[in-house]
Amino acid sequence: MTQQLPEALRAKIKQRLSFYEDLGLAPFYRARSAGTQGKLDSTVAAPAISYEEAPLPKRSSTSVVGVQQVAPHLGKIAAAQLGASSASRQSEAILQPPAHSFFASLKRIENDSLLKIREDIGDCKRCKLHKKRKHIVFADGHPNADLVFVGEGPGADEDATGIPFVGRAGKLLTQMIEAMGLQRKDVYICNVVKCRPPENRQPEPDEVTTCSPYLVRQLEVVNPKVIVCLGATAAQTILETTQGISRFRGQWQEFRGKKLLATYHPAYLLRNPAAKADVWKDLQKVMAELGLEVKKKPA
Repeated sequence: MTQQLPEALRAKIKQRLSFYEDLGLAPFYRARSAGTQGKLDSTVAAPAISYEEAPLPKRSSTSVVGVQQVAPHLGKIAAAQLGASSASRQSEAILQPPAHSFFASLKRIENDSLLKIREDIGDCKRCKLHKKRKHIVFADGHPNADLVFVGEGPGADEDATGIPFVGRAGKLLTQMIEAMGLQRKDVYICNVVKCRPPENRQPEPDEVTTCSPYLVRQLEVVNPKVIVCLGATAAQTILETTQGISRFRGQWQEFRGKKLLATYHPAYLLRNPAAKADVWKDLQKVMAELGLEVKKKPA
């Protein structure tokens, strides 16, 4: 006779699994193929970014990042990546794109512009996300910014307003930007997908493949000095990798000639404030690259 787990224990397990998913380690408890999370650096004080505790967001039971689930073009990542030892993979600073890179195959469009990209998207119905959306969430910020933040996709507040990162995670992102000595109007903010996934689930492979070419065009037109990927979905999509974000978080990467750095999503920080110290260290690297005054602690 199978004994039912107490509700409190089930809630703790669910929270812990959500924690692993945000680190890109979801497959470890299903396929036992992913590595463990690197230990957080407890010697660095967490930045004094204020916020109220947020409830755990709703996540679909299918929102697991696996080898075949980031995007179809990621399904056949080189076997060497998956077969290499954990130590060797963690020591690699630059992630190598797959032999047949989806994004490398995209041709640059002459005289492209953000207005043209938005017109080309139109009243998009190219994937199933259009069925329940209220607004297409294109972008926000400076069209020629030196710094671009890329997230996963719109949430409920973003879907209602048509502006990215305006909910509780968005407010925290704004505080992070201001702590760097910038304003939202100084940076460019966008997402991998432009329509809200139902129940805030992770975008599915066909949705990412359909929408991400528009993201690439946005990055080409804005032409920033630095791209910051917020969370596993954005980082794994753009870098075409299935490695967990904790393995390359805070390490400089390259995307189509631009410097890129991945860090944790603000929504993750709302649930795990101890990780703010790591994110602040990542942002300090970005500040140094952009020639901004590097502060030990946020203002």
